[in-house]
Amino acid sequence: MSSATAKAKAKVAPLSDQEIQQTYVRLQNELQALARKIGELESEADEHSLVLTTLDQALAEDPDRKCFRLIGGVLVERTVKDVNPALRTNRDGIRKVVATLAEQYTTKEKDLDTFKRQYNIRPVQ
Repeated sequence: MSSATAKAKAKVAPLSDQEIQQTYVRLQNELQALARKIGELESEADEHSLVLTTLDQALAEDPDRKCFRLIGGVLVERTVKDVNPALRTNRDGIRKVVATLAEQYTTKEKDLDTFKRQYNIRPVQ
């Protein structure tokens, strides 16, 4: 198996210094973009949780109380009992996406570390 791995590495054409630098920068940019997106989605999930906390109190007191929800840029009037489950579903979906992006981030980070070791890259500060 190790000979197959060695042959696979031998088939890869060596990269020029410029290509190495471009690949390194691209990998770093991808990591930063993933981190930024994870941060945005975590913030959105926190906002959903905050609204759900408020709606849970309203649901306990008066489930038919009207509330407003922004759907696709349109403000829609609904009742608390209608909005609460939909908001929970959205929050849970956002959390799943954050978990998936976190896995992608970890994979990209490992790819970057492998690339750095392969080409002996040491960032200059």
